[in-house]
Amino acid sequence: MIKNMNTHQTRGPLDHSIRDQVVEAATEHFGHFGYEKTTVSDLAKAIGFSKAYIYKFFDSKQAIGEVICKNRLGMVMDIVNAAIADAPTASEKLRRLFKSITEASGDLFFHDRKIYDIAAVASRDQWPSATAYEQRLHQLIQQIILEGRQTGEFERKTPLDEAAHAIFLVMKPYISPVQLQYNLETASSAAVLLSALILRSMAP
Repeated sequence: MIKNMNTHQTRGPLDHSIRDQVVEAATEHFGHFGYEKTTVSDLAKAIGFSKAYIYKFFDSKQAIGEVICKNRLGMVMDIVNAAIADAPTASEKLRRLFKSITEASGDLFFHDRKIYDIAAVASRDQWPSATAYEQRLHQLIQQIILEGRQTGEFERKTPLDEAAHAIFLVMKPYISPVQLQYNLETASSAAVLLSALILRSMAP
């Protein structure tokens, strides 16, 4: 269930340059001190804006974090889409999906550990950005399954939504910001072994 979908929206004048400036400064500040340890007052002082001025553009710290999280998760999906774009088969798309998303998640979340805090909070508290990311991934998995069924690579007996959700659950320990930190050592081998297991289970 999506929580707080309409409670953390940007507001105030549509001055994108100022909003972008706030987001850029917040990314740097959160990256240095961490998301949960930073208040809007801390942020305002650090970037030279008044707290009231920041609230003209964002109604809360979470609203700022949402933008940063959405940007980061968007980067992951861009990497995944590029990786699978020229895959010759649905099976290869699934392999590349698992491999690219585990690598991209690890790179983006753990090479900048403080920014990872935002993604972890977003996942834990089911922010709209995190929920939308999971929905996009579900849709991509479904598309790959459909393609594989159309080409005869995958079986057709299992309901589509059931198959897609099962694959998502297998992948989740290696893509969820909360869980991936405990699975980094096995992520690379898991991407190969688990995708192979999934493909064998879907063979016609």
